[in-house]
Amino acid sequence: MSRAPLIRLSGLTRTYGRGPAAFKALKGIDLTIRRGQFVAVMGPSGSGKSTVMNILGCLDTPTSGTYEFQGVPVERLDRNQRALLRRHFLGFVFQGFNLLARTTALENVELPLIYRREPSAARHAAARAALAQVGLEGWDHHAPSELSGGQQQRVAIARAIVTRPAVLLADEPTGNLDSRTSQEIMELIGALNRERGITVIMVTHEPDMARYAGRVVRFMDGRVDGGHSGKAESEGEN
Repeated sequence: MSRAPLIRLSGLTRTYGRGPAAFKALKGIDLTIRRGQFVAVMGPSGSGKSTVMNILGCLDTPTSGTYEFQGVPVERLDRNQRALLRRHFLGFVFQGFNLLARTTALENVELPLIYRREPSAARHAAARAALAQVGLEGWDHHAPSELSGGQQQRVAIARAIVTRPAVLLADEPTGNLDSRTSQEIMELIGALNRERGITVIMVTHEPDMARYAGRVVRFMDGRVDGGHSGKAESEGEN
């Protein structure tokens, strides 16, 4: 397998506003993430970690610097090309689940495949397989209101992995869950990383959740805090 990085950020900056009101959310981020890593991104509110996640997810663009995904300079892509990158390579899991309330678990999971114009039979089969993989086999026709918080997050994870993404971007995936359910969700995400080789990049405020990752990257004031590297940082870009 090539040792080229999956993701490389070089001198990345992001400024909001202009003139005296300008706010520099990112102040020159250098970060490399290789295929198969599980990276926890930590830092206080306002440190820049959510801004970086939005850029990685092609939901925002940098003011300067470069973002390479598999060697492709993402900042040079137009809106449609970034949408294709999101659709085919990235999966998203959010703190608030973001499920459609009036649709079933199966229909929620199928949604990314509808955007990809997959045939209905293929969508149904892939969505059922994804639900089974997260432990929800037989829950296809339940609405979100009929599911616990942990089950809703499992549906959200199934939706994120149904397209077989290269990267799973998880933003506080256990933020709305109790401690026991949080551990179950983290074990599930860890298994997806180990067994399917999905690269996981997770924002979290919780040290207990960050321990599931192989690497911790800490942000402070719009920069990577080089004084607090995670356990895999010292081992190089594994």
